[in-house]
Amino acid sequence: MRKVFFKPAKCFPWIANVTLYGCLFAGGDFVHQCIAHRDEIDWKHTRNVAIVAFSFHGNFNYFWLRALERRFPGKSVGMILRKLLLDQSFASPLATSVFYTGVSFLEGKDDIFEDWRDKFFNTYKTGLMYWPFMQFLNFVLMPLYLRTAFMGCSAFAWATFLCFSQQSGDGTATVALAFLMSPKKFLRARKHKSDEEE
Repeated sequence: MRKVFFKPAKCFPWIANVTLYGCLFAGGDFVHQCIAHRDEIDWKHTRNVAIVAFSFHGNFNYFWLRALERRFPGKSVGMILRKLLLDQSFASPLATSVFYTGVSFLEGKDDIFEDWRDKFFNTYKTGLMYWPFMQFLNFVLMPLYLRTAFMGCSAFAWATFLCFSQQSGDGTATVALAFLMSPKKFLRARKHKSDEEE
């Protein structure tokens, strides 16, 4: 199994990393839909998430992680802290913004910034509870040629959360956990609330 991924990742790092990242990110949307116990999978939404993941997230992270390593080489505490600070202050807000606006654009929404305005800040704060730890492990344990793939594995869980937030949530971990504990009850309550608002 190791040779199946590691050899292509060394020979063709960009293709291997971006492909794995995009597939895992789209898989996160699929898992969200399965957890939501939908009667039918919305393949168009999964496609839209995959397009954003392949066209932006995978490519951006591949080149971003290399740029960070060139600018702050090594695994000393100071270098890792610099990488983490830059990653969370620049890359994380950008990636979250592109997700919300990109998926909204592909869905043909009239206001592609609506989800971003409503959910960005909560999502960013929730990401600060997850991504610094994942990136710390990435910078400390992974060789450069596997860092985007490691991020893809981490992004699988994150994409599940993002897709939930984009479709049903508000970007907070509290609402996401309520959904995970009882998806059907949560979705019924959301539907009841939206029916009352209409």
